[in-house]
Amino acid sequence: MKIAVTYEMGRYFSISGHTEQFKVYDVEAGKITGRPSCRYQWAGHGALAGFLANGDIDVLICGGIGGGARNALAEAGIKLFPGAQGDADAQVE
Repeated sequence: MKIAVTYEMGRYFSISGHTEQFKVYDVEAGKITGRPSCRYQWAGHGALAGFLANGDIDVLICGGIGGGARNALAEAGIKLFPGAQGDADAQVE
């Protein structure tokens, strides 16, 4: 499974549609096996869901997120955990 967290300077970034970076975690058998990050340029709710789906992301953890992005993620089959606060690594664990 792959989990993406909106990310900036070691912490979650609250507005997922405007983040420029995601930290992507590979998780196998309940353990984090990788912590690479990647850049992203915002281009609308559909682009966010497409970007994550093309990266085989199963889960998005973020702070605040709007209705359009929620709908696009649901349509792409990406499970959403909004309302995150604090350290990105801790949110995934």
